[in-house]
Amino acid sequence: MKSEDTPFEGGPLDGRVLPVLLGMTGHPPKTYRVPVPDLAGGGPTVLVYRRVPRREGRPVGLRDRWKYLYDPQGDLGGGRRRWPWSKPHATPGGKPEDTHG
Repeated sequence: MKSEDTPFEGGPLDGRVLPVLLGMTGHPPKTYRVPVPDLAGGGPTVLVYRRVPRREGRPVGLRDRWKYLYDPQGDLGGGRRRWPWSKPHATPGGKPEDTHG
């Protein structure tokens, strides 16, 4: 399997460059999760990093491709893939007709 040295920004992995396995498309995963064991014996804490282009405003090229940015809020995205034919997320705070006064 191929891997690519990918830089990490923010959080505990700030400044590190780690080899990340590439998928079938040649891209690293959109989300990189790092489980950190709890020293007190509890459940592990999961650090979440999101893939972004290394240089903003430029197309992703062969040399500078991706980097991972720390997402302190974690897994709020639900972790599900969103396909165009998927059901939309439930509206927060009730039904849509509740918004009309």
